[in-house]
Amino acid sequence: MRERDEQFREFVAEHAAGLLRLAHLLAGERAAAEDLLQIALMRTYRRWGRIHTDPDGYTRRVLVTTAADEGRRAHRRRERVGGEPPDAPDPHDAIDQSDDRDRLRAALRGLPPGQRAAVVLRHWLDLDAAAAAELLGCSEQNVRSQASRGLAKLRTAYELPAKQGRGSDHE
Repeated sequence: MRERDEQFREFVAEHAAGLLRLAHLLAGERAAAEDLLQIALMRTYRRWGRIHTDPDGYTRRVLVTTAADEGRRAHRRRERVGGEPPDAPDPHDAIDQSDDRDRLRAALRGLPPGQRAAVVLRHWLDLDAAAAAELLGCSEQNVRSQASRGLAKLRTAYELPAKQGRGSDHE
């Protein structure tokens, strides 16, 4: 049991910052992101003995599915609260390197949960439609559709011209 706990502590120490950034992108606010991460880590810990190959991937999946569930509830209640992004920017995260990251985060918060999750998974985690569909528990077509709609709304928020043609959600 001690070895299991130590392995889990090491995992959290190594991956918590990146998982919190993902949670923040999915949730749209710091407090909700911290809650999502806590839930994901609790669920990961419960299954720790059975997660051998990819605990980071498992935890990301829990984050995504929990965020989608929570997002649907919040969307129904129309709760829209801002929040500060995680403190330390990630040098590998395109959003954290953007000069107008606050504007981008606000635009992401304005997307419905499914669109936000699809855009984040496809374009910030650079997952293909199949991998994103597996994480979201839906079809690849749904992921492509949600990502396309989300990108269209982001383009509108940025006053960019709409992309033409099929498959424009992921170049």
